Amino acid sequence: MNTKKLRDVLFPLHRYVGLAIGLLLIIVGLTGSLLVFQHEITDFLVEQQFGKVVPEGQPVAIATILDTVKAKFADQPDLKLLGINTLPDSHAPYRALLKAPDDQLTEAFVNPYTGAIMGDRIWNHTLIGFTFSLHYQLLAGEVGQIIVGIAALMLLILSLTGIALWSGWRKLISGFKIKWNAHPKRTNYDVHKVAGIVTAVFLSMIAFTGFCWNFYEQTKPLIHAATLTPVPPPPVSTPIAGKTPLPLTDILQKADAALPGAATTFIRVPQNPEGAFLIGKKQPQENSDHYGDSRIYLDQYTGNVVQLTNGLELSRADKVLNAFVPLHYGTFWGLPSRIFYIFVGLSPLILFVTGFVMWWYRKRKKKSDRAEQPILVQSR
Repeated sequence: MNTKKLRDVLFPLHRYVGLAIGLLLIIVGLTGSLLVFQHEITDFLVEQQFGKVVPEGQPVAIATILDTVKAKFADQPDLKLLGINTLPDSHAPYRALLKAPDDQLTEAFVNPYTGAIMGDRIWNHTLIGFTFSLHYQLLAGEVGQIIVGIAALMLLILSLTGIALWSGWRKLISGFKIKWNAHPKRTNYDVHKVAGIVTAVFLSMIAFTGFCWNFYEQTKPLIHAATLTPVPPPPVSTPIAGKTPLPLTDILQKADAALPGAATTFIRVPQNPEGAFLIGKKQPQENSDHYGDSRIYLDQYTGNVVQLTNGLELSRADKVLNAFVPLHYGTFWGLPSRIFYIFVGLSPLILFVTGFVMWWYRKRKKKSDRAEQPILVQSR
């Protein structure tokens, strides 16, 4: 297929896919721009609402804190304790997580030095919670998740076809030039081509990772297969007749022994008799985000390690999967790339508006040509 025939295929595909899902991509893009700084926004709002933690002495035992949380919500039996985030930040409160049957997530903020509950809130009703649900599921649960996943795949197609159609491949300098003093039609086209090529690679990364996340159960085995990495069996506990689960203190001791010197960043408690404890760890040598890449699953009855992921010795599949967060949220170059990602999130709005204007000009020209056709025939 020669270049002209390829463009004849890609151009209508690019145009009509963009027009079909443009409004949806605007919603996902704008919410994504806000989520780039979700941790900073959350920390600020939590401090404003519940106060700031002042370090004093040694932290209270995590098991004791969880007992306090359980007692606090004892009159709400529908809330099920999921775990607690224990980031090693001296000024950050611990965040216990409880889930209701309707999937609403309650956050209880605890002062790690006093063990006192500073307050609680429903995460789904917060700014970031609402934004995340809109971004990830369009506030429509699993159906919305599927729709956004398909939209992500379409965005990937738009980005790749946009790169192929970019006029700069014929003349590089003109591909990055915007003629502001030209006819509005030309200026609009230039804005579209420049905004598109500047953000296309990053939109492709966002689209691919977003698609994989929204269809995680289907894409994870494919990534393992592509990287020639075996899929590990699900980590489970083996119930022992007459034996109750070990106390959390013993579980944490065994997790510390499995990865000495690593800081505990979060804990997830088993949700059924076959479930395993999950302890998140971050080792001093790890350069990943504040939660780290190390994970330890332990049998709730024996404390035996049933699965361990060392953040310094990741498999090929884990390296790919762990790269999704920096690629999707733009943290790979620190603050500069995160700021740039705000504008990447705004680009679907710019591209849709300019693309719609291009389509409208083209449609108006066709209508004008059809109106002139009888006059041309009569004049012959």
